[in-house]
Amino acid sequence: MSDHHTHVQEFFTARAADWDSRFPDDGPAYAAAVSDLGLRPGDRVLDAGCGTGRALPSLRTAVGPSGVVLGADLTPAMLKAAVRAGRHRDGRLVLADVAALPLRSGSLDAVFAAGLIAHLPRPEENLRELARVARPGGMLALFHPIGRAALAARQGRQITPDDLRARTNLGPLLGRSGWNMTSYIDEDTRFLALAMRE
Repeated sequence: MSDHHTHVQEFFTARAADWDSRFPDDGPAYAAAVSDLGLRPGDRVLDAGCGTGRALPSLRTAVGPSGVVLGADLTPAMLKAAVRAGRHRDGRLVLADVAALPLRSGSLDAVFAAGLIAHLPRPEENLRELARVARPGGMLALFHPIGRAALAARQGRQITPDDLRARTNLGPLLGRSGWNMTSYIDEDTRFLALAMRE
């Protein structure tokens, strides 16, 4: 395992037990982002870097009982927290690195990724792996329950020009990774970039 993976696991392992209680009001923002993804009954969707599985109930509602919902995360403690919260009933949880997903190429209709991009060691390569598992025309949602400025303020920092989530950086990054950005929202109350698999 790389040093980056070890650092990510250590960071989230230390926070897994109380992660949901730290952000108790994010549910409606997750539900709205899932709605904007445009899933249909029977679709197959991955929550990449699912953490405690906060998106899984909304994803299950969107795809219905005939759909497939997967939640993949690198940190066992986060997946255990998802099970404790009962979210394993809404989707299959998989211990996996989004850089090398155990999924067939083109097997998904959509990928949902909340807060993931900041933790990717090689963003272009990692987004290309998400594109690999999505069918042509499949959708990607890069989401965060607060916008870039609000998140930077929460973390006591300023937004820098090299921020991957800035529109001027994210659009070309997605394009090089097999995605075409179709929508971009960066407000205090949420960040949501939608892209279509080319």
